[in-house]
Amino acid sequence: MKYNFDTAINRYHTNSAKWDSAEQLFKVKGILPMWVADMDFRVPEEVIEAVRKAADHGIFGYTIVPESYYEALISWLKRRHGWEIQRDWVVLCTGVVPAIRMLIKAFTQPGDQVIVQSPVYYPFFSVVKDNGCEVLDNPLRLVNGRYVMDLDDLRRRINKRTRIMLLCSPHNPVSRVWQAEELKMLGNLCLENDIMVISDEIHEDIVYDGFKHVPFPLVAAEFIQNSIVCTSGSKTFNLAGLKTASVIIADAEMRKSFAAVSRSHGLSSPNTFGPIATEAAYRYGEPWLEQLLDYLQENIAWLTAYAGERIPGLKVIPPEGTYLVWLDFRACGIKPDRLSKFAREDAGVGLEAGTVFGCKEEGFERMNIACTRSTLAEGMGRLEKAVKLLRGIA
Repeated sequence: MKYNFDTAINRYHTNSAKWDSAEQLFKVKGILPMWVADMDFRVPEEVIEAVRKAADHGIFGYTIVPESYYEALISWLKRRHGWEIQRDWVVLCTGVVPAIRMLIKAFTQPGDQVIVQSPVYYPFFSVVKDNGCEVLDNPLRLVNGRYVMDLDDLRRRINKRTRIMLLCSPHNPVSRVWQAEELKMLGNLCLENDIMVISDEIHEDIVYDGFKHVPFPLVAAEFIQNSIVCTSGSKTFNLAGLKTASVIIADAEMRKSFAAVSRSHGLSSPNTFGPIATEAAYRYGEPWLEQLLDYLQENIAWLTAYAGERIPGLKVIPPEGTYLVWLDFRACGIKPDRLSKFAREDAGVGLEAGTVFGCKEEGFERMNIACTRSTLAEGMGRLEKAVKLLRGIA
C-alpha cells in the first residue's frame, strides 16, 4: 500500500493533547502546535483494522496479553535491530515513563544518584526527583554542530551514591543515534562503578540513512545482565494514546523486582486495545514505516534548506534519528531569555524551550516535524516572518 503523508487530518476536537490544549498551554490564539512528540499521520491500515475488529466484539473486560504479542515483538527486534531476546525477558507496562519511574523505585533508595545527560527528555528529571533521588547531570557537549557525551566529566563526578545511568537512545531532543563505540565506553564506565543502565529506546525505529541504532545490551555481552531496555511502538507507529510499552530485562532477579513494584502500583494490567494495535504494527507496519522514514527525511531536508536560505541566523542541528529537530536560534538576534515568548507570541508557533530539557544555554528550541509538509511550511513561514520583522529585513 502506498501511504500519502501529505494528507492533512484535522485533529481539533478529538481530545488531542497536541492540538486541543495548545492555545491553553501557550496562551496564544491560533498558535500552530509543533511540540509534543506524536505524529499527525494515520497509523497503518492493518492497525486500524485490528482495533476495529476488537471494538466490534463489543466487550472490553480485563485483558491478558496474548503470546502472539511477544512473538511479534521478538520478531521485530531481531528483524530491525539484530537483537534476539527471550520471551521471559519482557514485562509489559503502561508506558516507558511509568516503567522508568518504577525501575528507579525498584533499584534505588532515597538519596541515591541517577545520571542523566542534558539536554534530555524532561520527565527524566521528575522520575528521579519524585523517587527521592538526586539528579547527577552529565551534560552533553556541542562540538562542531553535533552533541557528544562527556565521559571525562562523568568519571570525575561518579561517587558511591551513583546507582543508575538513565540513557536516552536515540537521544531526545538532540536527535543523536549513539554509535556502538560511544555506548561501549559508557557501558564499561558503568560496569566499573556498579551502575545499572536503564536505556530508553522508544525512538529506536526512527533512524535515518547512514545511521544505525544499536540496542544497548548488544554492544557487549557483559552489558546484558547490567542493563534494562524500555521500548514501545508508540513513537514508531503513533500509538502513544494506547499506553503500551515493553520492559526488557534479561536478569531474572531484576525482572522479579521490577514486576513486583509494577504490580504494587497497578501498572501490570494492559489496555484492551494497546497490545492488539502494537502487535499488528509490528507484524504488518514495516512498509508504512519505511515510507514514513522517507517522508521524514524529506521534511528534514526541506526544513534545513529553508532555514539556511530564508531565516537569518537559524541553525538546524542535523538529526540522526527521531522526528524531533533541535533548532539553534542563538544567531537570530533574539534575546535568549525571550526566545520562547518570541516563538509563541511573535511567530505563533508552539515549540518547546531548550531550557525545559535542562539545556544550560538559552537559545535552543525543539520542533516536531512529524507533520505534513504544508504544516511544516506554515510553521517555518511564521518563524521567517517574525525573525525578519525583528531584524528589520523586508
